[in-house]
Amino acid sequence: MDRATFACSTAFYRDHNSSSQGAFCLHGGHVDFIDKVDSFTYSDFFRDYLIPNHPCIFSAKFTEDWGSRRNWVTWDGKPDFDYLLQKFGEAVVPVANCDVKEYNSNPKEQLPFKEYIKYWKEYIKNGYRSSRGCLYLKDWHLSRAFPEQDVYTTPVYFSSDWLNEYWDAIAVDDYRFVYMGPKGSWTPFHADVFRSYSWSANICGRKKWLLYPAGQEEYLKDHHGNLPFDVTAASLRDKSVYPRYNQSQPPVEIVQEAGEIVFIPSGWHHQVYNLEDTISINHNWVNGCNVAIMWCFLQDELAAVQREINEWKDPMDDWHLQCQLIMKSCTGIDYKEFYNFLKIIAENRISVLENGLDDEASAKNTPKAAISTLGMLHAVFDLKRTVKVLTSLSANEDFKKLDLTSLSPPPEVLLHHLKAAIDTALL
Repeated sequence: MDRATFACSTAFYRDHNSSSQGAFCLHGGHVDFIDKVDSFTYSDFFRDYLIPNHPCIFSAKFTEDWGSRRNWVTWDGKPDFDYLLQKFGEAVVPVANCDVKEYNSNPKEQLPFKEYIKYWKEYIKNGYRSSRGCLYLKDWHLSRAFPEQDVYTTPVYFSSDWLNEYWDAIAVDDYRFVYMGPKGSWTPFHADVFRSYSWSANICGRKKWLLYPAGQEEYLKDHHGNLPFDVTAASLRDKSVYPRYNQSQPPVEIVQEAGEIVFIPSGWHHQVYNLEDTISINHNWVNGCNVAIMWCFLQDELAAVQREINEWKDPMDDWHLQCQLIMKSCTGIDYKEFYNFLKIIAENRISVLENGLDDEASAKNTPKAAISTLGMLHAVFDLKRTVKVLTSLSANEDFKKLDLTSLSPPPEVLLHHLKAAIDTALL
């Protein structure tokens, strides 16, 4: 991050409510296409797309060196089933049935990868029809299962990735996925986990994206407050069911070609179709630009849980704890883990600012090496954003009602350390 971008970002987050996704909406259908690898810098992306929360498309030039684009695709641009079977045939993968709706999502099952590829070949041979329905391999943690494989390198533009930095540190999960599906497979209307950013790269095939800027989803809810499963369904035009639909804007529509990367802004709802047999790689990620949006989302999720079980508040001694447990089961995180998330992100940056990196650490693919690559000013920006959110978390009444004695260091001590590190770095 250069000094001009640091100054721009500091001024922006000082003058705007950074937890308001709607403040950053793109109105109209234009999405920028980034073509030139050599002239487009990290600071360009940070300033023009991350901060204002705008989508963009990166050309296939940005992925042409990836191992997956060389090895997973046949000469005519189709999935190379033989190669994929050779490398991953014995893996067990999550597969969704696009033709079935259960609880507003597609039901999933675990299948051997070789069985899924057999199904896919038969599906193509039968004119994209099967009695089993349209099956879509989704949310496969391939990088975690096969770390030795030469699949892809995360572009520098997406390298400030707090979600995967945290989950790698605790060795529990990650938010790096592979998707593989036939023509006609699709993903229903949704926003990404924690209202995170996402990037999605097509290894082969084509996708159509329907994007709704953050806030537009309010006009798409039915009279019970539920979002549609399929945003293209004719039933949305029924005013008795969807009373505000006619106030919504048309979606931003993108057709993504092979090799291209789509950047999806934080909090934007979307629906996605595979127009051809398609393989893609996707990351969900949070950083200093949208961590306040994540915190706002968590507060909304807790409030929804509290409303649902409000009748048990008086008779239940540990009602606040139960709300946290339910929230974690639904969203994947609770307030105390969110504190630990912020702590790990902060401590990694403080370590780099205070101690730097030795030559061995710099050569490794580690979070601290990535922080060092992005520069001291980026680490300071991250700490300033962490201070903002941690201050809000510490003052939150629901957080203060929890047993915080297990948190180490205590929030007030961590805040003091953060502020001191920022002051020292800016001397």
